[in-house]
Amino acid sequence: MRAWITAATNKVESYNGFSQRLRFGNNGVLADNDPVEQEKLIKLNTLLANLVIFHNALDIADIVRDLVAEGWTITAEELAALSPYLRAHISRFGAYATDVLGIEPEAFDPALDEIDFTVLDLAA
Repeated sequence: MRAWITAATNKVESYNGFSQRLRFGNNGVLADNDPVEQEKLIKLNTLLANLVIFHNALDIADIVRDLVAEGWTITAEELAALSPYLRAHISRFGAYATDVLGIEPEAFDPALDEIDFTVLDLAA
């Protein structure tokens, strides 16, 4: 019973560490005392964590399929040892290319000639 509880606790703590790593604004501190805003931040972080977990699970499945196609034998115990809480590949603040900074953009044309604004009732 103790081993089962420890395993379940470790899974929960792994998820908490994973989702905490995904928080980036204000180091994940909820600085607002408004319960609605706090709930919103928690739900958005949970959504982000679930999306990354889903993406990781799809990547793991693709790799496992590739290994099986190459002739590797994958057991259920090995699959059970895998975790979708991978985070080393996540760049929290993005990667930005600077080689395109010298490219001059096209001139901005504010006219929208292809849209007929006469049919809009702007007085409403």
